[in-house]
Amino acid sequence: MQAHPIITGRQFGLDWLRIGAFGILIFYHIGMFFVPWGWHVKTAVPIEWVQWPMMAVNPWRLSLLFVISGVVSRALLGKLANPGAFAASRSWRLLVPLIAGMGLFVAPQPWVELSDQGRIEDNFLSFWLNRYFEIGDSLGLVLPTWNHLWFVAYLWVYSMVLALAACLPLAVRRWLQGAFDSLFGGWRLVALPVAWVFATKAVLAPVYGETHALLDDPYAHALYGFAFAFGYALAKSAPAWAVIDQQWKAFLYLAAGSGGVMFGLHGAALGTMAAELVEIGARSILAWTAILGLVGLARAHLHYDGPARRYLSEAIFPFYIAHQTIIVLVGYSLKQMQVGPAVEFAGILVATVLGCLATFEIARRVPFLRPLLGLKFAGTRV
Repeated sequence: MQAHPIITGRQFGLDWLRIGAFGILIFYHIGMFFVPWGWHVKTAVPIEWVQWPMMAVNPWRLSLLFVISGVVSRALLGKLANPGAFAASRSWRLLVPLIAGMGLFVAPQPWVELSDQGRIEDNFLSFWLNRYFEIGDSLGLVLPTWNHLWFVAYLWVYSMVLALAACLPLAVRRWLQGAFDSLFGGWRLVALPVAWVFATKAVLAPVYGETHALLDDPYAHALYGFAFAFGYALAKSAPAWAVIDQQWKAFLYLAAGSGGVMFGLHGAALGTMAAELVEIGARSILAWTAILGLVGLARAHLHYDGPARRYLSEAIFPFYIAHQTIIVLVGYSLKQMQVGPAVEFAGILVATVLGCLATFEIARRVPFLRPLLGLKFAGTRV
């Protein structure tokens, strides 16, 4: 199926890509229970090999979501009457589930984390009523927290900045779009973003890390804010889409090759500055070429509609809100039973899928729950 030169109408391929990206996110968080890296709760004996498939998607999975969010925001801004309406719509659809998520859906996660570490002995209800809303870090965690819902907070902030930018005079906005088209044409569509990602990973990441705390997270903003802005401008950039549509296979080959280099250097653990910089370079190339390649693949082969797309497109936000709490609760329970990693994985996976489906099916049928889980009111279009 031939792709459109720019975003025109509903882009079903990007819908499918967004669904797939959130699916990867859910599996990634299941993996976090098993890998040696720190997380809210861990299996009794972490499994080393699980980190390798997670490393393959880690450089690009979140930036891809922000790029798609930027494209979608461009379409939504075009549908609504003015930037103020866009800001109001985004605030309703993002802030309400964020606040509800922090108050209700995320709360079991720090309770499990603190219980697993032996810092508290309260049952969940006692913790939620007496400790969770203390506002501070007296227990060693900042409470209340948004944990995995940081993505929603950042997306809202970027959306508000976009609403302000949309108030600029039309001539200025057209000039900015033209500058983007010129700057990111041809080979520069790869080289310039890769250079930006490399700079953020080499300069900002070692100093600031990635905190997800919004106000002290310059590395994440440099990475994800850029991805969101890029997606917004990409939506109407015929030169950039032409490169993506023509070269997406080459981008995927380049992503696979750079991923191989990254794995080789990580496994070798040479420990030299030169090896570290080459590994960061390979990770940066993987991060950007995977995004361009997957976007092109989606446009070329996934531009079709159907009941599954419509169902999953609506379901992914409730799935996203609910999934990590289910993973943490079920993982913690299975850890106490000492059932072993195979049973833990199967139990967490089945419980997460069924729990997310149940959350969505209940929320879509109960009007007051719909906005709390990020769903539109029945009958509304945005």
